[in-house]
Amino acid sequence: MLTFNYIKSFFSADKDLFIAVKNIFGFYPRNINLYKLALRHKSATAKKINGLKINNERLEYLGDAILSAIVADYLFRRFPYKDEGFLTQMRSKIVSRTSLNRLSLKLGLQKLVVSVDMQSSQPKSAGGDAFEAFIGAVFLDKGYNFTKKIILNRIIGVHFDVEQLVEEEVSYKSRIIEWSQKQKKDIQFRVVNQVGEKNKRQYVVSLLIDNKVIATSQDYSIKGAERLVAEKAWQKIEEPEKE
Repeated sequence: MLTFNYIKSFFSADKDLFIAVKNIFGFYPRNINLYKLALRHKSATAKKINGLKINNERLEYLGDAILSAIVADYLFRRFPYKDEGFLTQMRSKIVSRTSLNRLSLKLGLQKLVVSVDMQSSQPKSAGGDAFEAFIGAVFLDKGYNFTKKIILNRIIGVHFDVEQLVEEEVSYKSRIIEWSQKQKKDIQFRVVNQVGEKNKRQYVVSLLIDNKVIATSQDYSIKGAERLVAEKAWQKIEEPEKE
């Protein structure tokens, strides 16, 4: 039996977007306007309503949280005997900006992004931003459980080899050091604080580039904190600066 959304798609001015969502994610949207908004980059902000810019940044914020929660839950259940550090690294491998940018290109989602310069000079992060915003749109349109099924079955199940990710060792600290040498930047990993006592003590480490704090993280070991802060800083280096 033909669904209402299927029928509606063929009488809509947004027929192409209905079909694109169906082809990429396997379903027809209810509220197509959410998905149109998810694909509107901030450079293509058309107007403001009550001072609020109409672009995908708010949906990106929501989608980031939903995606992170679903991936964290999946990894927690998939690896019941792994510690927090392992789970954090695995989640980062899946939801990092670099990973989501590649995923957006692979899905063809980036081609649908609306920006001022369209495809010619989109920011590198436009695709990954749009993917997160799209997840936010799915959540608002279809609910959490539906969104979870899409992420697990259509994204992780198809586009990520989790066992291979386990074997990959991503050394962001090495990348930061190599980048700093090429750019002739001075970098420092500095322990700035300790929190907690005895076996609960955590070390707070900041990464400074040319004496400017770029990122701060904490962990139960200095090495672990350096690894986390290097990853956070590397993502900032890779992304275009926020306007």
